[in-house]
Amino acid sequence: MRQNIGAYTNGTNGHVTDKTDTYGDHVNLDILIVGAGFGGVYLLHKFRALGYNVKVVEAGTDLGGVWHWNTYPGARVDSQVPVYEFSIEEVWKDWTWTEKYPGWKELREYFKHVENVLDIKKDVSFSTNVKTATFDQNDSMWTIRTENMRTIRAKYFILATGFAAKRHFPDWKGLDTFKGTVHHSSFWPSEGVDVKGKRVAVIGTGSTGVQIAQECGPDAAELTVFQRTPNLALPMQQGKLTKEEQDKAKSDYPKFFEDRLKTFNGFDFEYVDKYTLDQTPEEREEFFERLWQEGGFKLWLGSYKDLFFDDKANDEVYNFWVKKTRARIHDPVKRDILAPLKKPHAFGTKRPSLEQNYFDQFNKPNMMVVDIRANPVQEVVPEGIITADGKLHEIDIIALATGFDAVTGGLKQIGIKSIDGELLADKWKEGTWSYLGMTLSGFPNLFFLYGPHGPTAFANGPTCVELQGGWIIDVINDMEKKGVRMINPSKEAEDQWKKDIDDLWDKNLCKNTESWYSGANIPGKPKESLNYTGGMQKYEKECRREMANDYAGFVLSY
Repeated sequence: MRQNIGAYTNGTNGHVTDKTDTYGDHVNLDILIVGAGFGGVYLLHKFRALGYNVKVVEAGTDLGGVWHWNTYPGARVDSQVPVYEFSIEEVWKDWTWTEKYPGWKELREYFKHVENVLDIKKDVSFSTNVKTATFDQNDSMWTIRTENMRTIRAKYFILATGFAAKRHFPDWKGLDTFKGTVHHSSFWPSEGVDVKGKRVAVIGTGSTGVQIAQECGPDAAELTVFQRTPNLALPMQQGKLTKEEQDKAKSDYPKFFEDRLKTFNGFDFEYVDKYTLDQTPEEREEFFERLWQEGGFKLWLGSYKDLFFDDKANDEVYNFWVKKTRARIHDPVKRDILAPLKKPHAFGTKRPSLEQNYFDQFNKPNMMVVDIRANPVQEVVPEGIITADGKLHEIDIIALATGFDAVTGGLKQIGIKSIDGELLADKWKEGTWSYLGMTLSGFPNLFFLYGPHGPTAFANGPTCVELQGGWIIDVINDMEKKGVRMINPSKEAEDQWKKDIDDLWDKNLCKNTESWYSGANIPGKPKESLNYTGGMQKYEKECRREMANDYAGFVLSY
């Protein structure tokens, strides 16, 4: 079973491409970016256009970030296009999607198109993992060393690793003794795994677990979902798209991309300015039904404005969801596990998955679900999985949809040291601190995006990285124009930002739910707010205010 990136540099999981970078083993740069997903590609393109000497290092072997790694059955976005794409006109003007919510294969084609248009790969070093990074205050340069023995020096160091860069594996007794096939979802072989006639176990019911079960269920001899928490999944309402309708809409794309930054969540819809319980039961039912039929995240992020703040209002949405969902599940035992009458947590305080026929699959005799909160996994044996009731679930293939050490894990696994010699992993050992969700006190000239203390989990990737990326670009430009050698957030500003993050979280029903939003999915990880929950528009104002106030929260060294 594959557990890390570096062990497979020869591409034995099928993630292969040719080496294309054009720079040597020792190089001096203006800017080094880590990660060639949406964030890294966007920043590289923009900084190159401004004349900077900038390169990208990428652990994978092609562009795409998460869409390079995610090739598991059913993998697709949960944000519809054109929300989920670059706002760069050279890219979108000649690109046509085939469906509202593209799958991984189409997203790989999209990044091929991005490469054809923007010529990104010439400045990317693939199969390159960053091992350490230290900052020299004498010459204001980062020294970055990679696992393949490269040394890179850069004035600015930008981490575009995304929020899901460190995989999480269950520490189940005997997992290494299993004689069948085991794959973590993000290391799924791109050539696929044949599940026909096989007994499949899907571990986890986040988005990935839902997608794998939904896709593999029809082909597997048996498929058992091992569920700890029900997924309050919403109907995707997938649909095909035509070239004609997209071409017609493109004249409005510039305004569309501008407007998506002005909503709370970075989508093209917003919460309704009404309180749930001010509406009659009939009005609520009609409203919820319309959002349900429109599909996607409308019931979550386009609902009444008190969804996240009033538990009784939240009950109304859950009651609607459970009524609609239970009607689709015939077996009463499966129904109570998948859609319990008692709310497992406040609706929307875990990111819902978008499903197409997930719940309907359980009406088939080959689809089972095990509630491992009530009946935990005891151990894995060569033949399968034994639960606390003593039952052996005979299995041929285990799909680990166990998620990630999300938001902070990808950054902590790199040996980044502060000017005081403290590792980032140690700085964040007891909790997470940042300023504006993009900078770190004690780490001058370092920026990150789509990570902790940004709108990350309450937005979508392309929108979030363009908002944060735009700010990072403007700040670095400003520093260069002013002749600033180092920009370093003060500890006071960092402490205040953490307090602001916590204050927003404490007003939110999310605080009562254990999820990856707060690090609760990882044993031993501090439970805390990891995201900015004040909305995209408010977040951008906070960031832009810092620039307007002459960087009051930073120490600038000339």
